[in-house]
Amino acid sequence: MYEYAIAWEWLNFAVRWLHVITAIAWIGSSFYFIALDLGLVKRPGLPVGAYGEEWQVHGGGFYHIQKYLVAPASMPEHLTWFKWESYATWLSGFALLAVVYYGGADLFLIDRTVLDIEPWQAIGLSLASLAVGWILYDLLCKSPLGRNTWGLMAILYVVLIAMAWGYTQVFTGRAAFLHLGAFTATIMSANVFFIIIPNQKIVVADLIAGRTPDPKYGVIAKQRSLHNNYLTLPVIFFMLSNHYPLAFATEFNWIIAALVFLMGVTIRHWFNTTHARKGKPTWTWLVTVLIFIVIMWLSTVPKVLTGEEEQARLSTREQTFVANGHFEAVRDVVQGRCSMCHAAEPVWEGIARAPKNVKLETDGEIAAHAREIYLQAGRSHAMPPGNITDLSPDERKLLVAWYETTVEGK
Repeated sequence: MYEYAIAWEWLNFAVRWLHVITAIAWIGSSFYFIALDLGLVKRPGLPVGAYGEEWQVHGGGFYHIQKYLVAPASMPEHLTWFKWESYATWLSGFALLAVVYYGGADLFLIDRTVLDIEPWQAIGLSLASLAVGWILYDLLCKSPLGRNTWGLMAILYVVLIAMAWGYTQVFTGRAAFLHLGAFTATIMSANVFFIIIPNQKIVVADLIAGRTPDPKYGVIAKQRSLHNNYLTLPVIFFMLSNHYPLAFATEFNWIIAALVFLMGVTIRHWFNTTHARKGKPTWTWLVTVLIFIVIMWLSTVPKVLTGEEEQARLSTREQTFVANGHFEAVRDVVQGRCSMCHAAEPVWEGIARAPKNVKLETDGEIAAHAREIYLQAGRSHAMPPGNITDLSPDERKLLVAWYETTVEGK
């Protein structure tokens, strides 16, 4: 059964790689078209229906691009659709969510000191939140409130803050941030799948049938595209945050998440204004830095004690690892080679918080992270970094034997 852990780790890597590739393709094309759209220039002599044009140079060649607000007079022979980048990014991201958080729900998704639920219940809440989030957002856009684009974005911001708080009351901090990114990315990709592409297809169908397309479809699609524009950078932050416990594993993590959305707005405002040739609002960078400093401060605020901490409870799986005959020796190795960094208060110089918030001080903590210890320090030499604590080959073999004999029930 230990081969399963290795295969699952490689599956994790493969899906993560695929997700990064597709995300680069989607975000790259999205940012390019936003910059292109904002940089269009109205010049005399444009074809009928053309809104503006742009001359660009890249790779040794010149490109002449024109945009039609509604559609050209006739349908071109070849039309390139930008949609699969979005779909592939969401599908690969969901697959990664399933592999890491659903497949490892006991370790990565559930924090029993936050909410003591079963894996199937946590997974159900995860799936429901993504679906309900899109439905609520879509209803808001289609309601009378949707006529005011900036007012709608303010309401959306309140919804995102509420979701940030809600996720931290259900899942681990790491899972809460990841889900907030998935919640936002689901809205973005669903905008493409349910609104932007269908609206474009209606326009194309009208052109083929010889009808004059209704400009409302372009207006609706543009509003959703604007939302995607401002939501992209926060999604990237949340997807990267699982490597930084100072962001997700602190008392005020949901406030940090709320501030991240504001930084996404300030950064995108600079790029949007610059691409539109309306100046360079450098004040946005000052505001962004100030918000980031506030985030740094929030991550180090001492936790407010609200009562006595609950006694740690070992799951059945953790009890199995502790009961293994190798455990006492393993505990000595982990506490001697790993816990100087992986502790509530690390003693290794330069380490302020346990890497990835993984603590290995108690029996329960060591047992809970058995698989990670096996992969990182047993099967591979990833830990300790540079073998700085001199973990010996025999000690690595001990970690391997402990995990493999436990999962095989020997």
